[in-house]
Amino acid sequence: MKYLILALTLFLSAPAFAVEPGEVLTDPALEARARALSKGLRCLVCRNESIDESNAALAKDLRLLVRERLVEGDTDEQAIAFIVDRYGEYVLLKPTASGANLVLWVAGPAMLILALGIGGTYVARRRKAAEAPGEGLSEAEQARLNEIMAE
Repeated sequence: MKYLILALTLFLSAPAFAVEPGEVLTDPALEARARALSKGLRCLVCRNESIDESNAALAKDLRLLVRERLVEGDTDEQAIAFIVDRYGEYVLLKPTASGANLVLWVAGPAMLILALGIGGTYVARRRKAAEAPGEGLSEAEQARLNEIMAE
């Protein structure tokens, strides 16, 4: 039982091991800013994991770069802008909703609205077609039907 608890403890605390003691800044305010920024940056090796949680070497380099920029006096926005300029906007876990990304942000809801409109039109037309009375049989067709039914 104690091995299970130890394994669960190690598994659940794995993200805490990502930031190594040698990376931690001595100034607690700068370290808190660095941790906050690191949580918003994507590990380029692990994809949908922040550099704060990742153990990859590139994530460590990015964490050190963030701390270096903060020590040099950059604001949070300047540090993020420096990293985005160097690695591209893909490094952001939550991309900005401007420029070319605006198309991606708008495309999903626009396609949903378009699909609902097409589906609603289809259902309305089907309902209208079902309610429309059909043409009756002509006299010749009715006579032929009566002959067939009599046989």
